[in-house]
Amino acid sequence: MSQKEHKAKQEIISAFMAYSLDQDHFPVSVYKFCKFQSMNEKDFYKFFGSLDAVKSAVWESFYDNVMTLLEKDENFVSAPPKERLLSFYYTFFEVLLLNRSYVLFSLRGEEKIITKLVQLSPLRKSFKGFATTLIEEGNINKPSYLQHPAPLFSEATWVQLGFLLKFWIDDSSADFEKTDQ
Repeated sequence: MSQKEHKAKQEIISAFMAYSLDQDHFPVSVYKFCKFQSMNEKDFYKFFGSLDAVKSAVWESFYDNVMTLLEKDENFVSAPPKERLLSFYYTFFEVLLLNRSYVLFSLRGEEKIITKLVQLSPLRKSFKGFATTLIEEGNINKPSYLQHPAPLFSEATWVQLGFLLKFWIDDSSADFEKTDQ
């Protein structure tokens, strides 16, 4: 994807987030969303097949932003797997903090929990891939009987991220100190 296309895609994501917060509901149709944004539907469909795809892309962009920030840090690349996971968690919640209103809106709505979780599926896939890499790196110098099975442990890290996200959403401490702890 070219830089110009990436920017256009990010603009749609940002407009979607702003629309959802300003209107206090997700857009009900692509037509109405595009009309409200003075955007051609064809431009929307270049990047997304549905409004649900945009919901998922929001979370995917959060992940991509976190990884971009982390990869710029030369210490991150050479850090042990456990430290990289902790760095991910910390940076992830810093990125979410910048978008807290949208995160709360998208995860606290009237929809059923399964509907909310569907939007997290690209995040889940990317995060589990990241976790699998860390687990496999951690297994390199261990005898086989001490190695952690990557599929099982990557799922466990995903569940852990879910618990942390729920804790962060419910955290009412100043500057979210409880979550940082």
